[in-house]
Amino acid sequence: QSTVHSEEQDDNASWERYLERRSLVLQFLHSDLSLHHLQHHQNKVELLKKCYFYLEIEPKHVNVRDQNHVMHRTDILQLIDPYQFQRMKKVGKNQTEIQLSLLTELLEQLERGREELSYYIETCDMVTFLSQWDSIMQRLSKLSKFMETLLSLQVPGKLYVKHRLVSHADLRGTRLPNIRLSLCTKMPLIFDRKESFAHKDWAKLKWFTENEESHLEQCELRFKLLTNGSQTEVGYGRIQEVTSNTCVVQDLEPGRSYEFTIRRSDTHTLVFKKWHDSIILKTKTNTVE
Repeated sequence: QSTVHSEEQDDNASWERYLERRSLVLQFLHSDLSLHHLQHHQNKVELLKKCYFYLEIEPKHVNVRDQNHVMHRTDILQLIDPYQFQRMKKVGKNQTEIQLSLLTELLEQLERGREELSYYIETCDMVTFLSQWDSIMQRLSKLSKFMETLLSLQVPGKLYVKHRLVSHADLRGTRLPNIRLSLCTKMPLIFDRKESFAHKDWAKLKWFTENEESHLEQCELRFKLLTNGSQTEVGYGRIQEVTSNTCVVQDLEPGRSYEFTIRRSDTHTLVFKKWHDSIILKTKTNTVE
């Protein structure tokens, strides 16, 4: 009787331990590794891949003495060596590409980890589950670190300045503050499919950003005539610089298809852009149509 009672106690303790540990894994699956949570991060990473990445310099202005030793407020970019600045832009581009690649890899690891943990929950009996607990705990720990890294990489980081960016000869004895370089992003421009349309010989285009930026910056609207594949017909295009979120394109041919593309204009601090939005509109053959 004593032996049977002892075995029952052991079974009860094992069962309670199993339920407690199983609950711990389920909690992790329903929180950090939930399908909703992973999809949210997937959407953020996909949006980040479409963003424009820029080099940000702090401070933007410094006080420098001129030849007469009079102090003037000067744009920091006028003092930075152009060659070193181009090197830092290349570093920024490389860092951005590595960051986006790591985010994709981390998401794949988290999705794979979710499948593995779900397998333990759904298919393993109590004895097998408890025997695998050490490896399950190691997996939980690793997946938690992956999630922390994923969150940190969703914000563009700082750049380490290895070389002197400003020559002391340009400062004339002025003490220059510490220059900090980092990456920043701007949202991609996306065509408003409901508000963009073509008439007989003109088209109206409208676009927006995900965060609905209030200030309008210069952007580049391109369009080209789509040919029917004939060797005798050559498609043509045009580029318009626009400081607005709408544009009317004139002098189009009736009954033809045009591809319109919108992107942010290049600036001297732009380091990475990979995606742009395009839309195809066909002009009407007559005004009544």
